[in-house]
Amino acid sequence: MMKRIVHAACVALTLATSHAWAAGLRIGIQEDPDALDPATGGFFVGRVVFAALCDKLIDIDRDLNFAPQLATGWTWSADNLSLTLNLRRGVVFHDGEPLDAAAVKANLDRYRLAPESRRKAETKPISDVEIIDPLTVRLRLAAPYAPLLAVLADRAGMMMSPKAMAALGDKIGSAPVCAGPFRFVRRVAQERIELARFDRYWNAAAVTLDSLTYMVVPDGTVRLVNLRAGALDMVERLVATDIKTVRADARLRLITSPSLAYQALVINTANGPRAESPLGRNAKIREALDLALDRDAINRAVFDGEFLPNNQSEAPNSRFFNAARPAQARDVVRARALLKEAGVERVSFTLTVINNPTDTQLAQVIQAMAGEAGFDVRIEALEAAAQVAATGRGDFDAAILPWSGRVDPDGNIAIWIQCDGFINFGKYCNKRIDDLLAAARATSNVTARQALYREIADIYLVDRPLLFLYHAKWLWAATDRLDGFTPIADGLIRPQGVRLRD
Repeated sequence: MMKRIVHAACVALTLATSHAWAAGLRIGIQEDPDALDPATGGFFVGRVVFAALCDKLIDIDRDLNFAPQLATGWTWSADNLSLTLNLRRGVVFHDGEPLDAAAVKANLDRYRLAPESRRKAETKPISDVEIIDPLTVRLRLAAPYAPLLAVLADRAGMMMSPKAMAALGDKIGSAPVCAGPFRFVRRVAQERIELARFDRYWNAAAVTLDSLTYMVVPDGTVRLVNLRAGALDMVERLVATDIKTVRADARLRLITSPSLAYQALVINTANGPRAESPLGRNAKIREALDLALDRDAINRAVFDGEFLPNNQSEAPNSRFFNAARPAQARDVVRARALLKEAGVERVSFTLTVINNPTDTQLAQVIQAMAGEAGFDVRIEALEAAAQVAATGRGDFDAAILPWSGRVDPDGNIAIWIQCDGFINFGKYCNKRIDDLLAAARATSNVTARQALYREIADIYLVDRPLLFLYHAKWLWAATDRLDGFTPIADGLIRPQGVRLRD
């Protein structure tokens, strides 16, 4: 094991130091992203890269308010059935093509209609995109849709060059052409992604770095070794147990932020033959697994007590949290009794995880806890893309999966449990939940939405198609020469304002 870690560190050091661009920022990332195409991408780390590559129509600020980016303003119609966007003047894509209303329509229509798009569910309420003038578009809706601004502040709001999309089609992710502060240079799979500053960026004065290089280093210990050795300038998702090391090193800075992100244990309840198991078929057995888990102990053992144990898609401090249904305390006796009530003594299943040390340790703690309650858990560690592929085709019993979180509560739950949710890998489907989600999207009244999302939690906390484990805290570490980074609860690394001192 130690030889493998040392070898990985040497490889990463060689890769990082081979780059010669001046004033470049080298960022250690935990996984290699999937396609660099907002229409098809699904990895959180892809959004980290997109933050420098692809500006969105709308962004969010540190207080989680919506903020102008490619759109300078927006207006809802009185009936909430249309949203008019005013576009920023003078913006060009990395290929020099103008960003105008026609470009916005081309992108939104692709997200809504293209066969390859994974954004169809979140853009489904958009019935038409109307060009009002070169810098004004109107999105017409089939029904009121409260999460729309949040959708446009995510991948579905990222704009790519229509000329490049026409030339490359569904291969656009191999050479993305956007309108962000940095342009795509090259990608070496499982090693690095290189971006260079775009001199014609609309907010060029906010960008001082010449380049960004994202180095793929799955092992958090190795990422930190590279940072301390000077081969990286910044690392994302610092391992919580390494916080003390960073604080003790005067050459480093620890940067933290509250997080919208959480981790869930997803169970295959209806996706192919592997759902035909006691765990997949019986909610009582899933309840037993839930009762076998001690979320506080998991937080202490794996995350040094830094994270927030939780059983819902909204954090306990969220106004949409269902306070009447907090996480139950661990109860091994009750868990074993539930298995007996279900007619079984022991239940076996395979738990798939991404093959990084933190997720593997998390799986091992769950394995030990579940074992005491009557579950025989086999751990299968896969590379991130392989895990997503396996869960997508139903080749799993249960899987530990992350979600980076969204500002609107719809974006934190519908994706998992709506019948056509884009990462509903277990294919759980409850018509009542779909109706409640639709009702919550149709109103902007906070009190009404609170009641609806709490009723949704009442249902999934009984059916347990997935078990939420904790809400994370964003942890970055950087050289003390780095200034100007603004941490935001979505966990992205926005390069505007970031600089490296000599």
